[in-house]
Amino acid sequence: MNQQVNQLVINASDEILAGPDGAQRTPEAEQEFRKQRLAAALRIFGKFGFDEGVAGHITVRDPLDTETFWVNPMGRSFKQVCVSDLIRVDHDGQIVEGKGILNGAAFTIHGHIHQSRPEVIAAAHAHSIYGKAWSSLGRLLDPITQDACAFYGDHALLDDYTGVVVDMTEGARLAQVLGQKKAIIMQNHGHLTVGGSVEEACWWYVTMERSCQAQLLAEAAGTPRPIPKEMATHTQQQVGSRQAGWFSAQPMFDVILAEQPDLLG
Repeated sequence: MNQQVNQLVINASDEILAGPDGAQRTPEAEQEFRKQRLAAALRIFGKFGFDEGVAGHITVRDPLDTETFWVNPMGRSFKQVCVSDLIRVDHDGQIVEGKGILNGAAFTIHGHIHQSRPEVIAAAHAHSIYGKAWSSLGRLLDPITQDACAFYGDHALLDDYTGVVVDMTEGARLAQVLGQKKAIIMQNHGHLTVGGSVEEACWWYVTMERSCQAQLLAEAAGTPRPIPKEMATHTQQQVGSRQAGWFSAQPMFDVILAEQPDLLG
């Protein structure tokens, strides 16, 4: 049951996709749904102030052509993105649907992740303030809060900075360091998260940003006392599962769709 809930599966006999929400959709309907969730996630990022000029991108794998993914066009504010703005890109960096400018870093980073991790449906990265600040320390997060335990043993560190990630070898290296984990801290850059749905990837990004903020505040005030290893591992299994990530994101998506229904246009 958990496997059915936590990842998209294709029933080849009737060409119906079962999503994390348990809904049964045709591939065409699933494509539209993923695009709507992507636009909503970008609006959530905008609402939380994660935008920084033209930096930042969220992608979702296309269910009809799984070798392509949808992404926000470079230069369009997170706060204004609509479904109709999204562009679809292949693994050669060619825009195959939609109009707009492709962010080179988005293609380099996300393209390699989507290629190397077929179970990853979505990936999220922005230049949010606390993720950037924490990344400058070149450290993994410690399990000092229940929420931070979601990443205990399940996030990686890219421990050097080599400039804007537009070189294909750097994109490949990032994907290799990420491995099978849900998140990566990129030194002097920020963080990136992945998931089996747009909602999951979005939630991991948001809660990782807040976990970075919490640890920065705690260390500024004193010496945090980490949760013991055994309990941190146990808590990770409770709050760090795919189902937990997807479910935790639902209130954010409910609110943004109620507040900004124009994003569906």
